Order: sequence, then structure tokens, then C-alpha cells
Amino acid sequence: MNRPLLPLAIILVLFSGSTDAFAELPPLIPRDLLFGNPERTTPQISPDGKRIAFIAPDEKNILQIWVRTMGQQDDKMISSDKKRGIRRYFWTYDSDQLMYLKDNDGDENYHLYAVNMRTNVVRDMTPFQGVQADLVALDPNFPDEMLVGLNLRDSEKQDVYRVNLKNGAVELDTENPGNMVDWITDAQFKVRAGTATTPEGGAQFLYRDSPEKPWKILRVLQPTEEGRVASLSLDGKTLFAISNQNANAERLLAINIETGKEAIVAEDPIYDIGNAEFGAQGILIHPGKKTIQAVAFYRDRLQWQALDKSISADLEALEKIRKGQINIINRDLSDKLWVVSFTSDDAPVYYYIYDRSLRTAKALFSNQPKIEGLTLAQMKPISFGSRDGLTIHGYLTVPPGIPAKNLPTVLLVHGGPWVRDTWGFNPQAQWLANRGYAVLMINYRGSSGYGKKFLNAGDREWGGKMQNDLTDGVNWIVKEGIADKKKIAIMGRSYGGYAVLAGLAFTPDVFAAGVDIVGPSNIISLLKSIPPDFVPMKAMYFRRVGDPEKDMEFLKLRSPLFSVEQVKAPLLVIQGANDPRVKKKESEQMVEALRKANKVVNYFVYSDEGHYFLRSENRLHLNSKIEEFLAKQLGGRLEPVGEIKGHSAVEK
Repeated sequence: MNRPLLPLAIILVLFSGSTDAFAELPPLIPRDLLFGNPERTTPQISPDGKRIAFIAPDEKNILQIWVRTMGQQDDKMISSDKKRGIRRYFWTYDSDQLMYLKDNDGDENYHLYAVNMRTNVVRDMTPFQGVQADLVALDPNFPDEMLVGLNLRDSEKQDVYRVNLKNGAVELDTENPGNMVDWITDAQFKVRAGTATTPEGGAQFLYRDSPEKPWKILRVLQPTEEGRVASLSLDGKTLFAISNQNANAERLLAINIETGKEAIVAEDPIYDIGNAEFGAQGILIHPGKKTIQAVAFYRDRLQWQALDKSISADLEALEKIRKGQINIINRDLSDKLWVVSFTSDDAPVYYYIYDRSLRTAKALFSNQPKIEGLTLAQMKPISFGSRDGLTIHGYLTVPPGIPAKNLPTVLLVHGGPWVRDTWGFNPQAQWLANRGYAVLMINYRGSSGYGKKFLNAGDREWGGKMQNDLTDGVNWIVKEGIADKKKIAIMGRSYGGYAVLAGLAFTPDVFAAGVDIVGPSNIISLLKSIPPDFVPMKAMYFRRVGDPEKDMEFLKLRSPLFSVEQVKAPLLVIQGANDPRVKKKESEQMVEALRKANKVVNYFVYSDEGHYFLRSENRLHLNSKIEEFLAKQLGGRLEPVGEIKGHSAVEK
């Protein structure tokens, strides 16, 4: 799959839009090194510490689960997916059995599959059509069972089912009492606590003394507050929860079940607790004792804080192994062996096995060894003041080898919008910088991680102050002399795609081009078509964005679909046909309106993708089209597109 790097002299002949200003850039990095499948990734150790599983492509370049014996090179492929590949998997506490999640062409109706390594038998453990499965819990004392969330009775909410891993029996365990969105089990593997949404858009922490007893409300969070339950202590007397109630930033609390009194376990006045890099809650819990050992805060970079003195020396030892952010992926049941990753901005992800008894680590592999040693760009944290006085944080990546002056620039907008950009190796940022673009990533108001004041400042500001923050970022990078004011493109996925459409429609003189990937064009139709599993969060969406019935005129003003006449810049639109979150209609109606208004727009639909593009052939195709588009509009470097076999794109 991977093509060799081309000599610089040949590259300078092949790429379009080349100028003397790019002559000192390093050689083009082939797109398939950045957007193709990883060679190996996401290793996990078995509970007994005897085997390592990981994800790697098969001979057809489809990602599968592989397993090797610790200390050996006896890699064995144990799955056989035929199309989109596997990315989410986990060990059960029967170390001969692994589980993985897979949907159908991006529809997000995930099924749980069990793989038995002794028999090579693969079983669909949740064989229900149109039903979505989520893992709730596994327990080492109950190795033959797992608890699974299924929206089997009601498509809009999940109940908890107990699944027998031996015979496949599925039994209702706990009915959802309302809008419960997550669940916590006790030491007896019984569902005892959870987080529920409220009709007003807030949340509740619920608890029950036993499965036979009624649910009690431990905490009520207002719509302007965020929080979720995290775990129960081994004795079941303490509920650990994350919340920003009575504080600006989300902190870790220990709540006494009997008295309701709480104690602060860890906090930061500005930054939320949580590991934004991996989408995790940022808490390290002992696998047997259930004690909280460490917490993570994502400031400009990820930082761990040890709460248990027994692992302080381990975290210090890990910091000496290699540079980069540390993440503890998983560990064996004895807590002797850890699988650890190190992420940096200018290197692939490196994975190690860390031995706590010796405080030494052994390298496993990196996810992309072919980019080791290449000249990559650095990602630097930046901040600037918004027009109304907020401090806006973000990251800047500039091309290596040339002065960061008057460059064509891409504003890369994150989706969500209630997530955040993070520091580390970003394939899109590396790719664009290698092509000669400065890349600006902005955590606009409404992004998570910076406390509730900053998060709530984004309420009802789609296309308003959230968009102003992006424009202010453009003004900042132009004022700094880094960006060429006439050569700035905006690109994003999901909410980021909405921001692209809003940027071209509401500030038509700011951007020279736009790339919209699964972005909503009409907030009203978006909110009226949310998928069933998002319904428990509907009140939150209506409060933060707007009510499609009560606020129709307001939302119409904030929807780019109704301002296409103002668009000046060329637009590239990319859509997954099966996207359940931002449905194909959102792109179709925007493209139709633009064409009726005689605007320049190109449109590609991928028939076997959803909200996320998982097939490597499709990723390579869409990024080749983006690169071609940006080179034409901004003049950056271009790797020849060539033939990409197996993609599902249709240009419309």
C-alpha cells in the first residue's frame, strides 16, 4: 500500500502551485503514510498478563485483531472482518476471549462480537436488528458474564442486559428508570448507580441500595452544570463523581452514600478533569481495589496527578522513558504490567510494556514506523483575546524549513462542538503543514475542558460568538504576519463543517475556500432529525443551540442554508451516506441551494461511510480531493492523485 518517498527534484516537477517559497520544505510525505491504516496500534494486555492483543491490517489491508504471546513473535490474526475493519475491542476476564464492537457501514448500530482464541469461533452476542449495543461493565469475579446496554425495548433509551459469555443468553438486568445515560456496578457486579439527564437539560446522580430497592437522587445538576458518575468504592459506600457544581471546572468528588456529604479528591480552578486526548474520563482506578490512583488534567498538554503514593514512582519512571504525553491504556489484573503509550506532536505513537516491579519498560512498536525519522512539524500552543475579552486557546502548526511568514493557511475547526482540540500528532495538521500551509486550530467558546464559564459562553452562539472566535483567530494569525490574508481556507468535520458553511456565508470576505465534511447546513432540520440514542440529550441540545419549534426564526438566521447568496468562496462538500447524526440531507440541501445561486461547489458522497470515515481507501480518496482543491485555491503543494482503488465515492 505504501509508496516510497519521491526525490525532491521529481516532486518539484510534479506538484502544482509550487513557488520558490516552498523550495526549502522537506519532501512530500505520501498521503497513505498519514491517512492509510496504521501498521499496528492500540495494544492491550490480557488480564492474566500472558498475551498482548493489537489492531493491524490483514493481507487485504482491513484492520483486524491480532494476538501474540508475551515475549514471543507468534502473532495470530483472530478476527476476519470483510470490509470496514475493527477499531474498538477489549479483553474479557476469560483470557481466551476477546470482544469487539462493529456497526454496518457507519450506521452506529453497534453489535458486540465475541472471539474465542481456542476455537476461532466468532459470535454476535447482540444479534438484534437496528439495536445499538454498548459495553456497561465486566468484572473479574464474574468472568462468564458481561453487562451490556441495549435499546431493545425502546430505541430512545438503553436498558442493561446480562449476557452469558458461555452460551450467549441475554437477560434483562436493569430497566432504565428514565433518561439514564451511564451505569456503575458494585463489587457484586450489580448495577447500583448512574447518571441521568433531566427534562430541563441538567443531570442527576442516581443510586440504589440494591437492585430490588428504588433509585435515590444523590445530586441534581442544573442545565448550566456538567457532571457524571465515575465509580463506586469497593465497599459500596462512596460514589466517585466528576462535576463542576459549586466550582468552575469539573473536579473529582467522593460522595458518601449514606450522608450525602462530599469531599474534593482532585481539582483545578481552570481546567476540567479528564483525558481529552483519548476521550476518557481521566481517572486511573486500581483494577482490584477500586481506589482512585491518579487523575488527568488536559491543560495545553496532558498532565497526570498521582493520588496514590504507590504509583507516584511509576509515573516518574515513565516520564524518563521517552518524551511525550503518557497514557496508561490498560493493565493486567495483578497490576504488575501496564500497556503505556507516548504521544508527541512530531512522532508516531509509541507503545510500551511497563513492569512495575522493576520500573522498566520494553518497547512494543509504534503505530506508523514509516514516518519515524521524517521531518515533521511541531504543534505549538497559542492564545489570543476575543473581541469581547475572553482568552481563546488553540494550537498552531507551521511548515518546517521555511519562514512562518505570509503563508497560505488552513483554519481547521474541531467538531462537537463540546469537545476540544489537543496537542499531539495530528495527521491533518502534519499533512497540511507538509504541503506548505500554516494550520490554526482554535478551541472556541463552547469547547470543553476550560470550565463551565467558557463552555456556557457558547450557548445559543452557533454562527454567533463561537464563529466570531474563529474569525478573531484568523485576524490574530494575520496580524502576527504568519498568514496571507488572501489565502485562508476553513475546513472542518461535523460542527466544524457547520463552521465552514457559516464562515463562507456569514463572513464571505474572510475565507478564500472551504472544505465541509458532514457539516449541518440547517440547524432546524438537524435538531429535528437527531438519532434515537441522542434523544436523552435533546433538552441539552435545545438549551445550548436552540429549540427548533420555539426558536425557528432565530435558528434560521444562524443556518447557512438560508444565506447562500452571500457565499463567494469555492466550497468542497464531503458526506457519508449512512451518517445517523448529520444526515445526507444536510449536505444535499446546501449543495442544491448553492448551485441554484450559481456558486462554485463540488460534492462527494461515500456510500459505505457514516459520520466517521473508517475505510482507508475512502480516507485516501477524500484527502486527495481536499489536497487537490486546496492546491487550486491556495497554491499549496500537491502530491499527484493517481488511481485509488476500492473507494466508494460518487461525485454529485
